[in-house]
Amino acid sequence: MKTLFTFALAGALSLSSLAANASDDLMALSEVKAKFKTVNVLLKGGVGEAKVSIMDKSGKKLHQRKVKVGDHDLIIPYNLDQMPCGAYQVKISTDQEEVTYEVSTFEPLKRSEELPLVAFGKKVGEETINLTVAGLENPGVDVQIRHNSSNKLIFSEKISQPEAFKKNYHLKGVSPEEVYVKVTDNLGRSKELFFEK
Repeated sequence: MKTLFTFALAGALSLSSLAANASDDLMALSEVKAKFKTVNVLLKGGVGEAKVSIMDKSGKKLHQRKVKVGDHDLIIPYNLDQMPCGAYQVKISTDQEEVTYEVSTFEPLKRSEELPLVAFGKKVGEETINLTVAGLENPGVDVQIRHNSSNKLIFSEKISQPEAFKKNYHLKGVSPEEVYVKVTDNLGRSKELFFEK
C-alpha cells in the first residue's frame, strides 16, 4: 500500500512537472513585442492551434482570434492606434498550455523638424530686449529685428551657437513695443516674438 501511494505521488509530481514544462514550451515558442502602438505576436512553427487574446491592463478582453501555426513562424500584428498608450496583456493559449505577456505601447518620438522652435523674448530695459533660443540640434540661427508697423528691417545677424544661446539686443531710439523679432533655425523652423507694454 505504501508503494502504491509512492507511485501515485510520483505520478502526480511528474504530471505537474509536465504542466510546468508545457507552459515553458509555449513561452519558448512565442514572443510578444510592442513597437510604438503596434503589438507583434510571434508564434513559432510547431505551436499548432492557438488562441491569441489582447486585453487591457485590468484583464478586459479587447480582441481574440484563433490561429493555426504550421511548420513556419507566424507573426500577428495588432494595430492599437485607436487605443490609449499604456500597458496591455497578450494571452496565448493552446489545449495544453497558456502564457500571458505584458507589453506597453507608446508614441514615437517626434523628429526635431516636427517640433516647434523654442525661442523666448522679453523686455529688459527701455531700449533693450533679451532673446533666448534653446534645443538646437545644429548651430545656425537667423535673427531679424523688424519694426512692427512698417516691417522694416532694423537689425539682422546669424548666430552659430550650438544647442542654445541667450543674448541682449540694444535698440537705439526704439522701444521694445515697436519691434518684433523673427528667429529662423537651419531646419527652417521660425518664430516671431512680440514685446508688450
